[in-house]
Amino acid sequence: MPMDSTAVFEIDASLVRRLIAKQFPQWAGLPVRPVRFGGHDNRTFHLGDRMTVRLPSHAAYSAQVEKEHRWLPKLAPLLPLPIPTPLAMGEPAEGYRWRWSVYRWLEGETAEQGRIDDPKQFALALAEFLIALMKVDATGGPPAGAHNFHRGGPLTVYDGETRRALAALNGRIDTDAARAVWESALDASWHGEPVWFHGDVAGGNLLVKDGRLTAIIDFGTSGVGDPACDLTVAWTLLEGKSRDVFRTALPHDDATWARGRGWALWKALITLAGHIDANPAGAAKARKVIEEVLADHERAASRHPSA
Repeated sequence: MPMDSTAVFEIDASLVRRLIAKQFPQWAGLPVRPVRFGGHDNRTFHLGDRMTVRLPSHAAYSAQVEKEHRWLPKLAPLLPLPIPTPLAMGEPAEGYRWRWSVYRWLEGETAEQGRIDDPKQFALALAEFLIALMKVDATGGPPAGAHNFHRGGPLTVYDGETRRALAALNGRIDTDAARAVWESALDASWHGEPVWFHGDVAGGNLLVKDGRLTAIIDFGTSGVGDPACDLTVAWTLLEGKSRDVFRTALPHDDATWARGRGWALWKALITLAGHIDANPAGAAKARKVIEEVLADHERAASRHPSA
């Protein structure tokens, strides 16, 4: 009986073993164990020592499988850092209803402040990666849509959600300042040619080894369009001089940075509104991002009074 796309479904090592044994028997003898930080959108498992299995956790993420298998092999040779290499695409089976992937394992730990030896060098390497990604021919690439939750498209798609979050947070943050940042982002509309973007440049998708940036993973929200969404890392991970290095290295204008602040603010606002009473740790992280974005907007406004 088909599983409803919204139903909660147990994605565990046992399921992965059955899927592998049935569809890729050459790997059936390899051990399967969960990756320590397997993510929410997808569940990830080690397959032996050199591969991972990645399964969408919901129908909303399922379209990303075919996209990655199509585009990652084309992007990889043109980029300065390793990205995931798809090895095989699995089919629905064993009660699991979506396609899934086997990838080559990439060494490294997720990026956190304490794992980065030189934040400025890290920021420069990340900027160079994004510049190379933007230079890849975007012809035929996937535009903004449901497959990537509208990354690369106009921020107006999240206007209602953002304003509801602002209303819910009234009196708990500086909602007047946050609203000004959001409206500035909406006003800074994009008119450029579509370019490739990652869509979720966050610490959990940036791998470091020996203190240096070594790989970029999870291209599920990638696509072609406005690259402003890739700037959110400036306020969620980078800070101070490393943020300045990142900003200086990238070729973006003030309007793109304004939209980047909008992307970061949207996510932080809805996260804070949802976690402010139930998850103090998550709320604190979101609040810090909001404060960084508001302060950055104020600095931009002081440099350019019309910003």
